[in-house]
Amino acid sequence: MEIGLFPLGIVLLPTEQLPLHIFEERYKELIGECIEHDSEFGLVYADDDGLRDLGTRARVVEVLTRFEDGRLNILVEGGARFRLTELTDGRSFSTGLVAPVEDEDDVADAVAIDEALRLFGLLRELTESEVDPPDRGIPQLSFALAGKVELPADEKLTLLGETSERQRMEQVQELLANAVLIAQRVRRASERASTNGKVDVG
Repeated sequence: MEIGLFPLGIVLLPTEQLPLHIFEERYKELIGECIEHDSEFGLVYADDDGLRDLGTRARVVEVLTRFEDGRLNILVEGGARFRLTELTDGRSFSTGLVAPVEDEDDVADAVAIDEALRLFGLLRELTESEVDPPDRGIPQLSFALAGKVELPADEKLTLLGETSERQRMEQVQELLANAVLIAQRVRRASERASTNGKVDVG
């Protein structure tokens, strides 16, 4: 199937929501068509090394702002993953033929799910975040958890390409554990800085 492509230096995970600012004419055209026809486009990660062959279908869930010059602020949500099999041409924006990426029948371990949700809750406390945890019963919970945490693009690409929910959940558990350690270090440093690194004796 051929879809319009939006190369960005961002990785979008399934179920993850992401705000985008659309300003280039070709992408105004692409997003305008997707809004008009309630259709999807493909968000693919691109950097100095080029375009990756792994991406995520994205749908516009809300138009946040329409500017007079046609620029848009939108909110998109990640859907199914795809593998880019061939770049095509004929449009002002990039297009390509894609094939779906399907999960294996390899569900996550209940213990790993419990630990990942516990770590997510701890991370919320440490960062004083108001982001709600996902429902543990949803499909591909690993993506839903990872999509609520700031992660490097390479880590998200690894998750995107993993077709085992069990292994993906274990990876997310490890990423959350590392994020908790970082948040704890930041909090301790902040607490020390607030007292100039000295004990307040009154």
